[in-house]
Amino acid sequence: MIPSPRRWWLPLLGLPLGLLPTLSRAQVVDDSTKVLYGPKTTLVVREVDVLRNQPDGHPLDTTLTGMHNSRNWYYDSTFQQSLGNVALASRRLLWETNTRLGARVGRNAFDRYFRDPATIPYYDTRSPYTFFRFVQGGVGEQVFEAAYTRSIKKAVNVGVAYERFGANKQLGTTNNRDPQVTHAGVLVFARYQTKNERYHVLLNYYEARHRAIEQGGIKPRAADGDTLTNLFDYRSEDVWLRQAQNKDHRDQFHLTHTYNLVGKGLTAYHLLDWRRQYNRYTDDFAAGATDRDYYAFILRDSTQTDDRSTYRQLENTLGLLGRTDFLEYRVYGRYRSANWRTQSRFGNPEREQEVFDEAYKQLFVGGTAAFRWRKLFDVEAAGEYKFFNEVWLRGRLRFGPLTGEVLHSTYAPTLTQQQFSGNHHAWDSRGLGNTTVDQLTVGLAQRLGAADARVQQRVQASASFVTIYNLVYYSQRENYRRDLLPRQIDGSKPLFVGFVRHQLSYGILRLDNQVTYTQGGEGEGLRIPKLVGNSRIYAEGYLFKKALFSQIGVETYLQSSWTPYDYAPSVQQFYVQDHFTSRGVAVADVFLTADIKTVSVFLKMAYVNQGLPEAGYFPTPFYTGNPRSFQIGLKWNFFD
Repeated sequence: MIPSPRRWWLPLLGLPLGLLPTLSRAQVVDDSTKVLYGPKTTLVVREVDVLRNQPDGHPLDTTLTGMHNSRNWYYDSTFQQSLGNVALASRRLLWETNTRLGARVGRNAFDRYFRDPATIPYYDTRSPYTFFRFVQGGVGEQVFEAAYTRSIKKAVNVGVAYERFGANKQLGTTNNRDPQVTHAGVLVFARYQTKNERYHVLLNYYEARHRAIEQGGIKPRAADGDTLTNLFDYRSEDVWLRQAQNKDHRDQFHLTHTYNLVGKGLTAYHLLDWRRQYNRYTDDFAAGATDRDYYAFILRDSTQTDDRSTYRQLENTLGLLGRTDFLEYRVYGRYRSANWRTQSRFGNPEREQEVFDEAYKQLFVGGTAAFRWRKLFDVEAAGEYKFFNEVWLRGRLRFGPLTGEVLHSTYAPTLTQQQFSGNHHAWDSRGLGNTTVDQLTVGLAQRLGAADARVQQRVQASASFVTIYNLVYYSQRENYRRDLLPRQIDGSKPLFVGFVRHQLSYGILRLDNQVTYTQGGEGEGLRIPKLVGNSRIYAEGYLFKKALFSQIGVETYLQSSWTPYDYAPSVQQFYVQDHFTSRGVAVADVFLTADIKTVSVFLKMAYVNQGLPEAGYFPTPFYTGNPRSFQIGLKWNFFD
């Protein structure tokens, strides 16, 4: 097993930072002021490209659109149900069929803040490339990311990246600089290819530490009455928890290499993936009775909580892949060795109790095959099978602008759903069966009008018919608030998901509107709002003789009334509840973005419509969304 290094990487952080003072120009020019290096000479290569025998890479993305949107500040830009503040626990809001088979620890509340080692960017640069991004908000939100990479001739590229997220408390504090979230991570990566390009290697090591202070939501006062409109005093509100915190530490090493046996038609490949996820929840009751009163049960220690979970996984994947002008395929076998250990600590090391320790050995086979004819028609089949009781299969057909897809998935409950024993929750649900999902999706993606028309429009639409059998979910224990148990639906649950997106461009005017409608997202086992929409209306164009490119506009997120999931911090899980209904909400942001060569900036007033009609909203029961704030962001690329 690969060891988990500690702080050997700290000196590396000085490398990109130490170079910044020497980078006085964003682009390198020769004596005639002709640009030699820039975005077009810096290519991005990803693992998915190499595994399709397309390792040449893509030009660096320098677009402004969406830069101001907080969904794009992290590694998952999907719509999320959150606890309101930046970098706290969250979950995906809309339905998504699971295709991850085998052992899964099931602690996903902080996933969006961690990199996926299979999707990180590698580079092919003709000059050293440095990138940094910084966001600062008026209520303490902060995002920082920096990266440095350089190529050694054509064969080798190496780099290092650093990330840091932070947020201050918005509830239950008199100090506007009282920290609630800290996150720091470092990534070291490298890419190599032989001169004849028959052999390619991608590898990365990623280490990140995430700490979140848990507050348990607002604790209503007697004077507040039964109305939720009295709970928007933010920092002056009472909260349930004062000493509780969650830690999520992750270490990952990922290696991919391919060798062309017979050109691009037959290539052998190997993936090695090692990862460790450590979760720890602590709470100290000695500081006062408030924390103790929050929990439905205290099962072991009445003075403190210290619950821990460590999951380790090592995977090896061997396979063959290839592509021609019409055909593309990949077949593989994967072996996974995993271990999951949970424990509780009772005040002193000698009182530590081992709760659970189990190893898993799992074998998978899978593959994909696709046939394409010009740009008009393509058909694809893919799937994976875990011996002997889990599988997913997908078939997809595209003809012109029309698509159709069928998806079948059968998967086991997560390890946390099957077993948990802590100071506040305990269950043994290893008898739960698999969940099965059948899904049919039809879609349309069409540009309207001629390519040179003054009005450019694009329409995307899809309809998904989903049937879920034996869904496993978390729900409240009967008659006990703030306690939960895994449950399983005995039977099927149908869903209909409709999606429409319309984009329009006319002169300097841009419109981008989308809406997702979900029918069947309430009732047993699920909580999905019927309507989730996003509208962006802005003007864009050049100023000052094309020296500055800018966008100015309004972006609004809309969501219908619903009964959201509640959150249990000691197990980092969202669960079904029926005691709290959140009203429909519209959150509008006014933004200005600008691009001067390789420097991009944005100014934004977030939640500009606060107070119209109410002073706030609840994304999760008794957790308020952040109040109105001014935010500023900067993104800068250096090509020397």
